[in-house]
Amino acid sequence: MKKILFAAAEGVPFMKTGGLADVVGSLPKYLDREYFDVRVILPRYPCMRQEMREKLRHVTEFYMDFNWKDIYVGLLEANMDGIQYYFIDNEEYFSGPKPYGENALHEIEKYAYFSKAALSALPLLGYRPDIVHCHDWQTGLIPVYLKERFHEGDFFRRMKSVITIHNLKFQGKWDTKTIESITGLPSYYFTPDKLEAYQDANLLKGGIVYADAVTTVSATYAEEIKTPFYGEGLDGLLRARSNSLRGIVNGIDYEEFNPETDPYIVAPYNALNFRKEKVKNKRALQEELDLRRDEKKMMIGLVSRLTDQKGLDLINYMMDELCQDDIQFVVLGTGEERYENAFRHFDWKYGDKVSANIYYSDTLSHKIYAACDAFLMPSLFEPCGLSQLIALRYGTVPIVRGTGGLKDTVEPYNEYESAGTGFSFTNYNAHEMLRVIRYAEHIYYDRKREWNKIVDRAMAADFSWQASAARYQEMYDWLAG
Repeated sequence: MKKILFAAAEGVPFMKTGGLADVVGSLPKYLDREYFDVRVILPRYPCMRQEMREKLRHVTEFYMDFNWKDIYVGLLEANMDGIQYYFIDNEEYFSGPKPYGENALHEIEKYAYFSKAALSALPLLGYRPDIVHCHDWQTGLIPVYLKERFHEGDFFRRMKSVITIHNLKFQGKWDTKTIESITGLPSYYFTPDKLEAYQDANLLKGGIVYADAVTTVSATYAEEIKTPFYGEGLDGLLRARSNSLRGIVNGIDYEEFNPETDPYIVAPYNALNFRKEKVKNKRALQEELDLRRDEKKMMIGLVSRLTDQKGLDLINYMMDELCQDDIQFVVLGTGEERYENAFRHFDWKYGDKVSANIYYSDTLSHKIYAACDAFLMPSLFEPCGLSQLIALRYGTVPIVRGTGGLKDTVEPYNEYESAGTGFSFTNYNAHEMLRVIRYAEHIYYDRKREWNKIVDRAMAADFSWQASAARYQEMYDWLAG
């Protein structure tokens, strides 16, 4: 049996701020337990929900040499859905109202500590993984430490590492001297072929250089990040590592996202009865959000972080024009102030057409996926994206820009062959986006039978974790030999 340890900054159900947590929490459940013993190690954040904190049991504690001092490491554990979780505890690093803080240097020190503590804890836990699967820059030092000080002991000698890039934009960068001092790594690790990039130390780069394999969360994104536009300064390194780089598209938990059993929605439905039942969710949402009650009106949803990456400048630019159409637009999310305020403004200006919900609510997100006819995602770049996968599952037709995971998961509608699961545009251009939204409106209003066929195909698409898990298993087998 192969032993795999997932190391990450967050994972459901214990802590979630984004799609990374869904992957870390869901994927282990779908790996074949006959062949793989998968466990997860996370920081213990005191801001975790009370009911989750109560599930944690103390295992042991020890002191570790870090940043020129002996520092406390607490170890806790919990078991959820048959998966064993471990937690690294240190109040100096992990306290605060949110998992991530504003102070970039503190964040780097905190996750350098986590990376070293996670490896140091393994002998005490009596668990020797064949592969440590690291996620994003926060765990980028684990492959480095494995090849450096931990390499000498028998316990760690043949241990392999994988790093998964969930979003290349976030890299964990700070000046070299400071990082050298914090991590205790020798100065020869901070050269352009190792951790140094453009005069700074870069934790994600360290992970990419030293990991035995590199993955990212869609095949298209794996190709895109080898180019200067998407490569965030690391495209040269990713081209150099292209033999070890693979893209495996994320899945979603088909139990959690199931319109037939979803506890948050008014009218459950499935692929057979959506023509009659899905619209009841639209009526209920119009009522709840005080939009004009009209079940025939095309409703477009957006559940997103409100940031540049998500293409919100395109929406902002076109919103006045879009609101001249016979549509309703429902937004849920938080992010950059200018986008929050822009959506509040459009809500005020077009009260019966636009509903801006500038907060996050799991319950409301499920209602939006179930109620809307279409789901808009015009991202500038999108490593994988989970929202379009959820939208497909709920028969809410995605309108996307063909980039990264959006290109891999949404098949553009082709009216001549009656094929496709959504609508797509190619160039990052506001008018092109508006044109494809209006094309979708035309199909929705004038060719309803065709629209329903798109919904049929969308709901039949399979983006459960099953298929992705098989690809990860292949990689683990190849790595562990």
